[in-house]
Amino acid sequence: MDRVRILLSVVLVFLASVASAEGLFSLGSNQDGRKWEAVGRLEVAGEAFCTGALIEPDLVLTAAHCLYDPATGARVPTDEIQFKAAWRNGRASAYRLVKKAVPHPNYNFSGPSNAKRVRDDVALIRLQHPIRNTTIVPFETDTRPQVGARLGVVSYAHNRSEAPSLQETCKVMSRQDGMLVMSCSVDFGASGSPVFTMDKDGTPRIVSVVSAKAAISGQPVSLGTALEGPLAILKVALETATDAGAGLEPMAAGSRRETGAKFVKP
Repeated sequence: MDRVRILLSVVLVFLASVASAEGLFSLGSNQDGRKWEAVGRLEVAGEAFCTGALIEPDLVLTAAHCLYDPATGARVPTDEIQFKAAWRNGRASAYRLVKKAVPHPNYNFSGPSNAKRVRDDVALIRLQHPIRNTTIVPFETDTRPQVGARLGVVSYAHNRSEAPSLQETCKVMSRQDGMLVMSCSVDFGASGSPVFTMDKDGTPRIVSVVSAKAAISGQPVSLGTALEGPLAILKVALETATDAGAGLEPMAAGSRRETGAKFVKP
C-alpha cells in the first residue's frame, strides 16, 4: 500500500494517457442490459455527458464535478441537465429532467488535485418526477469494500457513448484517506459511473462512483470516493441546501463542457 501511495502522489499531477478499455463487455442489447437499466447517461447542456445511477426512484448518484462548467467554474443550471435511464442506441427507457442537484458540501471544484478532492467528488440529483418502471430498479448501496474486493463498473465513455459497458474484473487496490484506488478501466464520459461490489449474494450494490483516472507504474487505475459517509451527508444536504444551479443563465453558444473522468483540473 505504501508503494501505491507514493506513486499515486506523482500521477495526481501528471495524469496518464487514456485508460485501456480491455475487459469491457457492451450492454448494447436488451438482454445484456437487463439488471443494469438503472444506469443512465447524464446529459449536460446537450454538449457533454457523465454517467449516473438511480439509488431511489427520484435520486441519481453521480460525480460532483459533472455539475460544473470547467471553463468558468460555475454551476451548470439544473434545467440544462437530463437523465436518460438505460440509454442505448439512441433511445432511453426513461427520460427525466432535474429538479435539484447538490454536490458534496465539502467539494471544491477549483481546489487542489488531491485525495480530498476525489473523496468529496460525489453528488445527488433529484429528478422532477420519479422513475417508476418495473424494468428500472434502483440500486442498493453498501459500505466501502476491503482491499482486494472484486468490483464491477458500468459506464458510458466518449468512444462508447451510445451504450453502456460493464467491466467486472477489476478490484480495490488501495484505500487512502477516504479514497478508493481501483484497477477498473475508465475514460472520458465515465465520471460518476457506479462502482459495484460483486462479492456478496450476486446483487450489485454501489460502493463508489468514478471521479478520475490516473496511472501507477504505467497501469491505468480509477479513483473514487468511499461512498458510505459522503452519501449520508449528501442526503441531508439535498433536503436543506439551496441548489446553486437553479435559475442560472445558460452558457454562451459555442461553449463546450468536457465533463468526462479526469483528475487534473480541466
